[in-house]
Amino acid sequence: MNPGLPTAAKPVRFNAFQMNTPSHQSPGLWRHPRDTGAGYRDAGYWVELARLLEAGGFDAIFLADVLGAYDVYGGNLDAALRHGVQLPLNDPLALAPLIAQATTRLGIGVTASTGGEHPYTFARRISTLDHLSGGRIGWNIVTGYLDSAARNLGQERQLGHDARYDLADEYLEVVYKLWEQSWEDGAVLRDRERGVYTDPARVHPINHRGEHYTVPGIHLCEPSPQRTPFLYQAGASRRGLAFAARHAEATFVSGPTKGIVRRYVDGARAAVHEAGRDPASLLVYAQALVVTGATEAEARARLQEYRQHIDIEASLTLLSGWTGVDFSRYGLDDTVEYIDTEAGRSALASLSAAEPSRRWTVREAAQFIGLGGRGPTIVGDPRQVADQLIAWVDETGIDGFNLAHALAFEDMRNVVELVVPELRRRGRYRGEDADEDVQAGATLRERLLGAGPRLPDTHPGRQVRIDTPLRPAA
Repeated sequence: MNPGLPTAAKPVRFNAFQMNTPSHQSPGLWRHPRDTGAGYRDAGYWVELARLLEAGGFDAIFLADVLGAYDVYGGNLDAALRHGVQLPLNDPLALAPLIAQATTRLGIGVTASTGGEHPYTFARRISTLDHLSGGRIGWNIVTGYLDSAARNLGQERQLGHDARYDLADEYLEVVYKLWEQSWEDGAVLRDRERGVYTDPARVHPINHRGEHYTVPGIHLCEPSPQRTPFLYQAGASRRGLAFAARHAEATFVSGPTKGIVRRYVDGARAAVHEAGRDPASLLVYAQALVVTGATEAEARARLQEYRQHIDIEASLTLLSGWTGVDFSRYGLDDTVEYIDTEAGRSALASLSAAEPSRRWTVREAAQFIGLGGRGPTIVGDPRQVADQLIAWVDETGIDGFNLAHALAFEDMRNVVELVVPELRRRGRYRGEDADEDVQAGATLRERLLGAGPRLPDTHPGRQVRIDTPLRPAA
C-alpha cells in the first residue's frame, strides 16, 4: 500500500473500454446470438452506448485503437480477418463529436499513436475535438507496436521499443508548445469596433527544430477549454513507466492478480514522485471484465455461456500481435515463458508473474485472454461484484476500472443497472447528484482531478518554452 494515500473511502470509478470495431478484447464473442457489435458502423450505436454510460456515472468512454492489423499469427492476416480480431476497424476520433453531442458530462478518451500522425496536424485535430466537446477530450498516448502499421506508413518496421518512447518525448514537446505556448490567454479579442479578431503580438510561432520534427509555425487553433487534453498512458515497461510518470494524468494496468496490480501502482506512484509531480494526482485504472446478474446463479450461467464462445485461434492472433510472438508455431499444450520482444513486453510477463510456480500452457493463456483481455473476470450478483471491486480498490491502491466486455451493451447495462446502485448504496460510487458539486460545463480534467481545466504548473507540459527544448532528465 502507499503511505499517505488512504483508499478505504475512495469511490470506485469506471471507464468503458471500447473500440471502433465489432470485436475488441473478447474476439470470439461476435458469434454470440445476443452480440450487437456489428452496430459499430452506425452513429446510433455509439449515441445509445454513450447515454447509457453517462446515466451510470462513468468517468469516460475509453476508445482503444491500433493503426495496423494483427498479422504476426501465421505470418499473415488470414486469422485476424477470418475471426474478426479487431478487424474491420474504424477511426476512434471520428466518434468524439457524436458522443459529445449526445452527452453533457461523459469524458471521451481517444487513443492515438505518436507514430501515426505528424504532431502539427494531430494538435489541430485534438484542439478541434476539445472545443466541440466543451473540454471533455482525453488522449491515450501510445507509441505503437504493430509492424504492419509502420509498413503502411512507409517504414520497414516499428522503431525499437525504447526508441519509440524517445520519439514520443519529442512529439509531446511539439504538441505542448502548440497547445500551451503558441497562443497567449487573451489573444483572441473579437473586437468588432476596432476590427481586430486576434492580437498578432500574442500569437507565437513555436520554432521547433528537433531530431524528428521541424515545426516553425503557430498553432492553427485558438486555445480550447483544456488547451492540452487530459492525458492517459499505459506504459508498463521501465521506459514506458518513466514516460507515464512525466506525462500521464491517468494510467492503465492490465494484470490478473491483485499482487501484480499493487506492484504496478506502487511503482507508478513512486515514479511520479521521482519525476517531481504529486503521486496522489495520478489516477490508476485496472482492466477488468464484470459478469453479473440478478443472482449469482444467473451471473455464473452467463459466464459459462460466454466461455463457450471463446475462440482459441482468435485469442492467439490477438496475443501474437501484442507480443510479437507467432503462437501458430507452438502446440496448445506447450508452456508459455516470458519472451522479451520489441512489440509488447508486458503481455506474457503479467501471466508469468501472476503465479510464479505455474507454467501456463498456450491453450490456458488463450482461454484467459480470450474473454476480456488480460485483467480479471469479476463474477457474481451485485453484492458479490461490489465486494470484489471494493477489495481491488482497497488492496491495490487503484482508483477504478477500465471495464472490458464480452457483449458491449449487455455487460455495460448490467453494470449500470445492477452494480452501480449497489456501490452507491454503500457510498463507494459517485452519487446521482454528484455533478451538482461540479461547475456546469466542467472539463474532463476538472471532473476527474477536481482542479482547474489546465495542466498543473508542475506538469512538463506547462514548463515547456518555445525557445528552449523540453528533454527528459538523464
